[in-house]
Amino acid sequence: MATFAEPPIPLKGEQRSAPILVTAQPLLHARGLVKRYGPKIVAVDQVDIEAYPGEVLGIVGESGSGKSTVLRLLNLEEQPDAGDYRLNVSRAHVHTFERLNLFTLDRPARREVRMFHIGIVYQNPHLGLRMRNTSSGNVAERLIMVGERNYGALREAARSSLAVSEFPLQRMDDPPSQLSGGMQQRVQLAKAIALKPALLLLDEPTTGLDVSVQALVLDTLKRLQRETGVTMVIVSHDLGVIRMLADRVMVMRHGRVVERGLTDQVLEDPQDPYTQQLVHAKL
Repeated sequence: MATFAEPPIPLKGEQRSAPILVTAQPLLHARGLVKRYGPKIVAVDQVDIEAYPGEVLGIVGESGSGKSTVLRLLNLEEQPDAGDYRLNVSRAHVHTFERLNLFTLDRPARREVRMFHIGIVYQNPHLGLRMRNTSSGNVAERLIMVGERNYGALREAARSSLAVSEFPLQRMDDPPSQLSGGMQQRVQLAKAIALKPALLLLDEPTTGLDVSVQALVLDTLKRLQRETGVTMVIVSHDLGVIRMLADRVMVMRHGRVVERGLTDQVLEDPQDPYTQQLVHAKL
């Protein structure tokens, strides 16, 4: 991906030079991802992924296409059978990982990467939340894990993160078990962004929600991306969700990527027969 940057303002008598082409470096760079379950099941087969700073990348496909497995690999929840995965991120208080294949890290280092650099919202809130803890406590838990112990600071940080996710603050002391599906997703989102990660992973975040609630969640995600510039990778079988959020899209089938490109380009003029089938099924 490339952008144009304006050259320095010329001094009097000098001519302005042409804009300078600046090549952006991908924030997420994965190559040759392979994941097998047993000798016969290949869930992910030679998948390459790049996502740039501030970009929303969509991954679509039917159930069993491998898209959620890709997301678990990117979240370092699973170990691939092959592949290279790098994040071009660093912070002063943690290690710099952009030169390392993250799959080679030991468990404590992986945990550090996930804690500081990656947030995730699962399709099933039970995977991301403690359903009997308070909503604010779920968010504060992420801060406690990085060393914060002051109750006032924890509560204020949790309140701030919940506000960003547009969660109703009057219910911040209610447990997720007493909340609607849409509000549970907002608590997950608040927890995921509490430490301002560079990469946000979203696994079918609107599945099972009413249409009106889906629209509210999608509006929140669009605003969050616009205001924070966080890079997102969103997995969905819903082309409407991908069309609304994603800058680029990858189409997966049987563990492989069959088509990729700009979202409008792929959805308006699909080239692969499988992508054509997906698009026409939604018309």
